[in-house]
Amino acid sequence: MESAESAYQLFAGKSELHLSIMTHRIIEAMATLQETLDTLSADAELVQPREEGAVRCLACGHRCLVRPGRRGVCRVRFNRDGKLRMPWGYVAGLQADPIEKKPFYHFLPGATALTFGMLGCDFHCGFCQNWVSSQALRDPATDRMGLTIHRASPEEITDSAVRSRSDVVVSSYNEPLITAEWAAAIFRPARERGFKTGIVSNGNATPEVLAYLRPHLDGMKIDLKAMRKRTYSTLGGVLQHTLDTIQAARRAGLWVEVVTLLIPGLNDDSAELWDAARFLAGVSADIPWHVTAYHPDYQYDAARPTSAADLTRAAEIGQEAGLRYVYAGNLPGMVKELEDTLCPKCRHPVVRRRGYTILEYRLGEGGKCPDCGEILAGIWRKPDGVDGNARFPRSLDL
Repeated sequence: MESAESAYQLFAGKSELHLSIMTHRIIEAMATLQETLDTLSADAELVQPREEGAVRCLACGHRCLVRPGRRGVCRVRFNRDGKLRMPWGYVAGLQADPIEKKPFYHFLPGATALTFGMLGCDFHCGFCQNWVSSQALRDPATDRMGLTIHRASPEEITDSAVRSRSDVVVSSYNEPLITAEWAAAIFRPARERGFKTGIVSNGNATPEVLAYLRPHLDGMKIDLKAMRKRTYSTLGGVLQHTLDTIQAARRAGLWVEVVTLLIPGLNDDSAELWDAARFLAGVSADIPWHVTAYHPDYQYDAARPTSAADLTRAAEIGQEAGLRYVYAGNLPGMVKELEDTLCPKCRHPVVRRRGYTILEYRLGEGGKCPDCGEILAGIWRKPDGVDGNARFPRSLDL
């Protein structure tokens, strides 16, 4: 999951509703975080009524049967008097990010992505790099880290995208599928005002949530965390759900990029990487595959940090499996041309990068290679004024 980079502290001293877990200062009626978030909720649309007041949640692959007074696996969708409630009307993170941070490399390179997030997740990955937001309602350790939430409307968030001169509006930082109705409510006015939209997801989707989001969505970055069922089970997920989501998102016409956080000793076995690369190539050789470097974080410190050599080996496997666009991330300047987009036909660099910085953009209209005429897969538009300029995430106020 993409790191929010202290997004949980964006609005200190400025929000209408400021809840600080670190100091245990409770602003509204001595509410707990859970109680506060429950007030920031609305009736869910991704739901099926069941017997005796129970409801079946359709937002993620867990398909929780939620009885009155109970919660789903994500902890943020809950049954109140026979109706499923879901998060609404707040953000826990708001930033103007380089779109490469998602990472999207073939979706408007050089663009600024207005990125918003809420709290909660349907997985419990021990290596999560954004665990303060994702595990806020599950792990008491988040109490010591500090959280800030801010009331917001879809229109205010869209206005913030305009002010920050963003090109794309993205739901990230926590798991967007469990807050899909809120994301759709933001994407509707954003698209009406000319923005592209995207989500950064673990891929634990249902056909229902994909169909619900599709009219409002352009791109989807999906984590493929491993290719072993047992690994997914320890994370709280099901491998097949993610594989199905990658296939379904491509069939639906979404732009899809896939990320595998390469963790030595957990998912970096060559045979497992071959399985991942062959699967992706079987869906489409045009899917960009990002293999990214792990660093010890949260509860998982059993592995050493990923090296440039590890990333290079994984990327070479992806290329040998037939994927046209394979990237190595999180180690800028250490992986040579694996940060760059190369034309799959002539192999000349057409977009050169270092970290979030676009060093050179050479593609013509529609993603045309200037050297051989090959059309590269993606959503392309020549960026204005970014060549060689360092780009960093920027915290935003509403």
